[in-house]
Order: sequence, then structure tokens, then C-alpha cells
Amino acid sequence: MSTPALRVVHETGPGPDLEAAEAAAADLLTALGISLDSESLRGTPGRMARAYAELFTPRSFDLTTFPNDEGYDELVLARGIPVRSVCEHHLLPFVGVAHVGYLPGERILGLSKLARIVEHFACRPQVQERLTKQVADWLDEQLEPRGVGVVIEAEHSCMTLRGVQAAGSSTVTSTLLGTLREDARSRQEFFALTGING
Repeated sequence: MSTPALRVVHETGPGPDLEAAEAAAADLLTALGISLDSESLRGTPGRMARAYAELFTPRSFDLTTFPNDEGYDELVLARGIPVRSVCEHHLLPFVGVAHVGYLPGERILGLSKLARIVEHFACRPQVQERLTKQVADWLDEQLEPRGVGVVIEAEHSCMTLRGVQAAGSSTVTSTLLGTLREDARSRQEFFALTGING
């Protein structure tokens, strides 16, 4: 018997008010001493509003799972999934990659959905620690695998372009659940396959 796909959509609520966002962006730029009189800057507030609306709106998708008919019990890992999000403290971008893996239980996941789940939680003001845990917890809840592992490596503009200006630095966060947390050999295999020293 097939299980219907779960439709994953953005949290409900009012959509972006682009007109108000554009006016606010114009006010912000003006308050920062940036004149909007030139032809090249005149449309910037509207472009800012549309850019942030896009960054904060994930695409809906179907979480497609399949029966694990062969009883596959080894690690499934998607490496190098692109991550782009916005730091909730400064509204500056952070970008990097996610490595997401799981030890299957009764069902396996369509591989592209691992990237979709990362995108879903990244499309909002975020902190990397929370993003890492949200992806792992959600997979654990929806898929009921024997274990889940998520590692995110990202460079934060709020750290490289301002403040300490630590260009080239990256932040690594991880969340391990189930067997990947409890069993040292499974944990080591996961970290070895992601390229992270566990």
C-alpha cells in the first residue's frame, strides 16, 4: 500500500507586502545617507524588497517516500547541498553547504527532497545552529529513520564583511540523532563521509 506524499508548504500567514517593504527600504537607505536620486539607485528599494521576499519564501514540494523493500540499512548521505540563508541578527546572508544523511527504517526518501528540506528551513531569518537542528529534527519526525545526521558549513557575511572582518572563516554545526549519535562507529562513518573529522 502506497503512502501519499506529504505536501510541504511555507508557514501560512500574510504574504509579503512589497509596496510597504519598498517604502521601508527607501526610508532605510535615505536614513543611512544614501541618495536615491540617481538613475541606478532609483529602483534599488524595489529590488531590495523583491530580493528579501524571494529569500524568505521557500518553494512548496511533495515529500516523496518509498517503502524500503530491500531492507537497505546503511547510511544514505547527500553531500554538498547548497545553503543560502539570512542571519537573523543583521539580515546579512550566510552561504555554504549542508551534508544530510540518515539510516533508513521502513521508508526511504526521494534524494532530491533532502535538498528541498534544507531550502525550506533556510528560507527565513535564521541562525545556523537552529537551521541544522530543524533539518535533523524534521527528518527524524517525518521519516522515522534509525538515525539522522546533519552538518552545515557556512560563511557568514556578518562576520566576514563587518565587525571582526574575518574573511575566509567558516562555521560548522552538526546535529546527530538516533544511531548516528549513540553508536561511535556509525557517527565516525558519517563524519568521515562528510569530510568532517568526528
